[in-house]
Amino acid sequence: MSENSIFLQVPSKFFYDWIESHYQDTIQSSLREITGNGINVKYTVLLTNEAQNVIESRRENHLVGLANDFEPKYAQTGMLERGTKINENYIFENFVEGSGNQFAKAASMAVANTPGKTTFNPLVIYGGTGLGKTHLLQAIGNSALAQGNAKKVVYVSSDTFTLDFIAAIQKNKTTDFARYYRGVDMLLLDDIQFFQNKEQTQEQFFHIFNDLYQHQKQIVLTTDRPPMELKGLQDRLLSRFQSSLTVDIQPPNLETRIAILSKKASDDNLDLPYEVIEYIAQNVKSNIRELEGLLIRLLAYSSLMQVDIDINLARRVLREAGTIEKRVVVSIEDIQKIVSAEYTINLNSLVGKSRTKEVAEARMMAMYLAREHTNLSLKTIGIYFGGRDHSTVVHACKCIEERYNTEKPFCTLINLIKEKINNLL
Repeated sequence: MSENSIFLQVPSKFFYDWIESHYQDTIQSSLREITGNGINVKYTVLLTNEAQNVIESRRENHLVGLANDFEPKYAQTGMLERGTKINENYIFENFVEGSGNQFAKAASMAVANTPGKTTFNPLVIYGGTGLGKTHLLQAIGNSALAQGNAKKVVYVSSDTFTLDFIAAIQKNKTTDFARYYRGVDMLLLDDIQFFQNKEQTQEQFFHIFNDLYQHQKQIVLTTDRPPMELKGLQDRLLSRFQSSLTVDIQPPNLETRIAILSKKASDDNLDLPYEVIEYIAQNVKSNIRELEGLLIRLLAYSSLMQVDIDINLARRVLREAGTIEKRVVVSIEDIQKIVSAEYTINLNSLVGKSRTKEVAEARMMAMYLAREHTNLSLKTIGIYFGGRDHSTVVHACKCIEERYNTEKPFCTLINLIKEKINNLL
């Protein structure tokens, strides 16, 4: 570390890309807290002697050169940086399409091609953690800029938006704050669920939202759940979100997980045996971020211990990570089986049309637990119960929650079933 720069050494460009795309904001905010001002982050790659002479100049020009772009405006303006640099690696071309994200990708591409001119304004993308929402969000911005469809594109997380607003209040610059965001051609806002219970921030965003919408400027939002399930947001904001096009991203199936890992390995010139890729994909089912995280762990072990990557190393790494000793997620089928057994009813009755009191209660219980223990959307949960719609699932969850809070024997029953579900993990 020097006076105004910190140097981080990484084993390969793969690690540099990972850190830049996942932890850049965290590193910068931590450095601001420690040093009190902006500081440059620069990367160097640890190379073997054989490769040193071949790519030394490329490393210096590319990696360290890119690091200069990380210097925040905080050092010059005394305010947090408005917006975050869009990661140029997040593009539609390297977004692996599967059955769970086809519609979301198609809608995102339509918005990027004609921002503000489609009925998809705003576009709301929702789904669980690590499924690719941020990738699609930034791909929209990259595509719109590349095609010249938008000149001023701002990507910002809800936390950064809030912190910037607070800084503007402290420095009496709320007018500048509002002018900046109202002057964009495209606003990409990540994780709007973190606006919950932040009344002043919501008020400011509401007016910015209206101004952009009236001037046909494109707005794209992401959240971890459907807008109707967001609590602590103003009704007028929710009504605007719900009137938009809302698309969801589901966890990838096995084939998609294999394709994601293969694509990542190919993009970074990693020679991974297919059996290793398949083994990781079979054992990690929750989200893409965890898939890539285990790939990083595998590469780190191989680099530091100087051993080849094979199926035995993959088993060892996944075992040490605890992945193959316990299941990552509980499936909705597991929940249905446990609930059916607890109520001593047939599984077909649970998902069928029977409306007897016992079956109806068991069905609502299973829906409630599916919402609690899986990342599935309400619509998808309803499909698993005989094609029922999301409103049926919402009603079931409310009924179970009310009984859980008021009936002690029923509360004990739910806790017993939850314990059995947790024992599967």
